[in-house]
Amino acid sequence: MSTGTFKFAVKPAIRQRFRFLGEDGASLVETAISCLILIPVLFGIIQLSFALYCYTYAANAARMGARWAMVRGAGCTGNFNAAYCSPVDASGTGATANDIAQYVKALGFPFSGNVTTSVKWCTYSGSTPATWTACSTTQNNSLGNQVQVKVSYAYPLIIPFLPSNTANIGSVASMTIVQ
Repeated sequence: MSTGTFKFAVKPAIRQRFRFLGEDGASLVETAISCLILIPVLFGIIQLSFALYCYTYAANAARMGARWAMVRGAGCTGNFNAAYCSPVDASGTGATANDIAQYVKALGFPFSGNVTTSVKWCTYSGSTPATWTACSTTQNNSLGNQVQVKVSYAYPLIIPFLPSNTANIGSVASMTIVQ
């Protein structure tokens, strides 16, 4: 009996065919793992882009609301579109917080139905440089005082594989009452 090793002779064509036998479907698994990361990141980028889009609208709505309140400060007379103004009595109440909120909703921004608008009036201190103190929700729209309009919106964030959440998007604009 011989103690030599036994060699199995395999033809080269058969050897090449069995070389990659264990790698079938590997690219499918790699693609699935990559998609588990790529798709949520892609949807996250899209959602954050929409949130930035809504922030731009909120900032613009706050600025337009503050400008509208600034121009209609001490008196909302017939020279302007008085559809959103409270009736002006002898004291000349001007635009109220409700008037400003109605105006912001009527701007027609995409989120206008779900927007929250709050208004504060700040009293002019009379010093130079100009400073404003005692900001409150009590209407004080005399000439020289400042109006602050805050527009906020609860944006629903929907990202796959993560729980639904909301992002509070808002902006504040301040302007001095000139009329």
